[in-house]
Amino acid sequence: MPRIGITGHSNLTAASAPRVREALVAELSPYREGLTGVTCLARGADQIFARAVLDVGGAFEVVLPAADYRDRKVKPDNAAEFDELIGTASKVHTMPFEESSRDSYMAASEHVLSSVDAMLAVWDGRPSGGYGGTGAVVQAARERGIPVTVVWPDGAERE
Repeated sequence: MPRIGITGHSNLTAASAPRVREALVAELSPYREGLTGVTCLARGADQIFARAVLDVGGAFEVVLPAADYRDRKVKPDNAAEFDELIGTASKVHTMPFEESSRDSYMAASEHVLSSVDAMLAVWDGRPSGGYGGTGAVVQAARERGIPVTVVWPDGAERE
């Protein structure tokens, strides 16, 4: 039963979302039977990944970075999507941080890395904007020998 994690940009353009979802479905399709996705459920790549996992008949688990994540980091225009997806998750794990921070994000990503067989990265290849960013998670996965597939379809862009 494959366990596949996600890391990726939260600031994808609206036009990029369908392209990224299609590319993620293509990557996940071979693993339909017993697939478990593992995501921090951030806006953008993580939420698109959760939908793609469901599209191929899999289930997903959520790793929240901190106790305050929903209240502090989920924006009003994304709250309904977040709430719907978290309600669909097979399991929700919250990291032992009270407040969301770069440290809690990286800890959540480390938790994802410790529980998966492979990673997908919706990543444009540019360096991270800071500790806990997509590039840092890709580097950490590669250092641990976790296979990483970069998904950046033609026409994908960040805001």
